[in-house]
Amino acid sequence: MAEVHDFEQADGKLRRDLSVQQLLFISIGSIIGSGWLFAVLSAGAVAGPAVIVSWVLAAVLVSFMALNYAETGSMLPRSGGIARYCYLTHGGYLGFLLSWSMLLGGVTTVAIEALAVVQYSSGYVADWTGLELTAQGEDSSGLTALGRVVAVGAMLVFFVVNIAGIRFFARFNQWVSWWKLIIPVLTFLLLFVTFDGANFTSYGGFAPQGWGAMFNAIAVSGIVFAFQGFREGVNFGGESRNPQRDIFIATVGSVAICAVIYVLLQVAFVGALDWVAAGVSPGNWSALEGSAWANQPLYAALESSGAALLGAFGVFLLIDAVISPAGTGWIYLGDTARTFYGMALHGSLPSVFARVGERSRVPWLGMVACLVVGCAFFLPFPGWYKLIGFTSSTAVVTYLAAAPQLQVMRRAAPNAPRPFFLRGAGVVSPLGFLAASMILYWSGYEVLQGVVASVFVALPLYALYQGPRHGRVPSHVSTWLGAGFLFVWVATQVAGPLGFDTMPFPIFWTLSAVEVVAFTWALRRSCTTEGRREVDAAHWAIALTMALYLLSFYGAYGVADHPVLPFPWDSVVAAVLGLAAYYWAVGSGYVTQQLRASIPVEVPESATPSQLRENSHG
Repeated sequence: MAEVHDFEQADGKLRRDLSVQQLLFISIGSIIGSGWLFAVLSAGAVAGPAVIVSWVLAAVLVSFMALNYAETGSMLPRSGGIARYCYLTHGGYLGFLLSWSMLLGGVTTVAIEALAVVQYSSGYVADWTGLELTAQGEDSSGLTALGRVVAVGAMLVFFVVNIAGIRFFARFNQWVSWWKLIIPVLTFLLLFVTFDGANFTSYGGFAPQGWGAMFNAIAVSGIVFAFQGFREGVNFGGESRNPQRDIFIATVGSVAICAVIYVLLQVAFVGALDWVAAGVSPGNWSALEGSAWANQPLYAALESSGAALLGAFGVFLLIDAVISPAGTGWIYLGDTARTFYGMALHGSLPSVFARVGERSRVPWLGMVACLVVGCAFFLPFPGWYKLIGFTSSTAVVTYLAAAPQLQVMRRAAPNAPRPFFLRGAGVVSPLGFLAASMILYWSGYEVLQGVVASVFVALPLYALYQGPRHGRVPSHVSTWLGAGFLFVWVATQVAGPLGFDTMPFPIFWTLSAVEVVAFTWALRRSCTTEGRREVDAAHWAIALTMALYLLSFYGAYGVADHPVLPFPWDSVVAAVLGLAAYYWAVGSGYVTQQLRASIPVEVPESATPSQLRENSHG
């Protein structure tokens, strides 16, 4: 297999039909999905009224990440770009790990939007037909068997919209996105009619769960998930008419517009919260996810007001409860198909996933894979509230690469055309990296269990597939090494907190860390010179993830009532770890052959990290 693909030729098969407005609306349409329907309740359950600050902080943090992507995306527009840029600056090992994480986040996002469609419509479906699509669990609502079948049907609709082609997709989505903008705005305006200021000061005050919960809410309650649509401006950028201008407008503009809407929605919802109607004791914020309002938070708030005008508008809200998550769902299905496409171009998946339909001009096989895998997540995660933390955090792992890859590209090609040049990158880049690493930490111990277990499956898969395919490691060695580590890793996770929980966490974590280190050492020894360089360039991401996992157990977001490192000291430690990892990540980047094939690199092929730094313009 050839080491360097002709990316321009491959991306050239994609139709460049998207206008700046259409690209902006793709980002807005993916931001305003199920997040606005459910996150106001889920986030309130975590942090109480202080969650308003969480929304503002999340918008700022996501903007730092988006700005780093805006420079890279406008300089080098690629379909599925977020999953592809790390291959160019840190090689195939890290590229495989982070694109795998992106794939997990994308597939589960499609699933969660289908869950939202079913969950929000379950109330009136039960009233009209007597069929129960959801059932109340111990702490939250989830889908019944029939509900899962209906959710699969919603996924099929997402697939049909995408397979029709990018031109139809963009025009259809543009009209849907206008609707998705108007309904949330009208919702918070009408909710202000029933506004009760006492909910902000009574029942434990503005931060009844403590200020640490305000940060936890960003990661686990759907807030950062709601803003993740900014990435669509980058991932669809290779199909825009003027990517150099359009990508920046779509990424940064979508976050700014939607942040205003989300903050006002949260304020209106807290003010409209009727504890009696929700069936929850006043001030028991954490019980909201299991309340009578859990399936239809905003509709329930409008209905409980008793005002005829609000009740009539509730019909439009119920219609939007299908349109908004469905609109986001079909965007993310197309987005995730482009992640499959990008991984295939870089040799991380079979080349068949890079095929683009002659008529539709979309990577259709990736859509089929996304459809099938997404439906499988309905089994372990049968409800929106159960899946949201995992979905958000797996995608955030990928965002760790945004700032380092910008800095590596600047060092490698300081004079390359940059239609959008990020001023103050010396400050914004580390802040963008810290935004991702801190959100990952704030997701908490219970979420990180699933994230670490599933994301690190990419390590043996690299040894089994991509490594030998690229000639980085002999196939007879990689097969035994990859299969052996995969078996041991899965067995350890099953024996640990995700399964039978047969060992104390310190022993479990130490065993997991030893397994990763031993595998990495053995893989590196077996690799070629280029393969060892790839493995070395990924150390920072593996080390940071494992360190944050350990810290999460002993910090404020662990399981102990009295953590060893209480808030805010645990977050201070996490920030120090994040900054150290950022400079490690920047220093470990190098000029790959694929980067040379993509931009006019200005350093020798054998350039060392110190020579790269000398080539930087600061």
